[in-house]
Amino acid sequence: MDQPTVTLTQRQAYQFEHHYAPELPVLLADEPPPIGAGLGPDPVQLLASAVGNCLSASLWFACQKYKDDPSPLRTEVKALVARNERGRNRVQELVVDLHLGRPAGELGHIQRVLDTFEDFCTVTQSVASAITVTLRVLDSTGAVLKG
Repeated sequence: MDQPTVTLTQRQAYQFEHHYAPELPVLLADEPPPIGAGLGPDPVQLLASAVGNCLSASLWFACQKYKDDPSPLRTEVKALVARNERGRNRVQELVVDLHLGRPAGELGHIQRVLDTFEDFCTVTQSVASAITVTLRVLDSTGAVLKG
């Protein structure tokens, strides 16, 4: 079983260095003001990044299997945070817009890709059991292909 490891080291207050592997750059995360100094992404943004990155990579991989090139991909993830019944802030929903870099008509197998790529996204499928993930896929003309 694969066990990716991240080591977090506190720099000061709410700032934590994220160490992934010796050959990778260190990522600094921080809470936004007034709690932190806002010197890096906060944990909610990191969660949104992980989901967006996984969906983008999964779509890219699926397209590559069919020799289709959807690049350049651009993915926007909005995290909707609200208080739960106990008054605690929780991520309630992640709204993902995945933009293809080409019109759908140039991608011969796009429908097959759209039917399957989400299922192979490890992070999104893991998170989706607790947080609603709403996904739209749009081509370069703005046409909504999924969602």
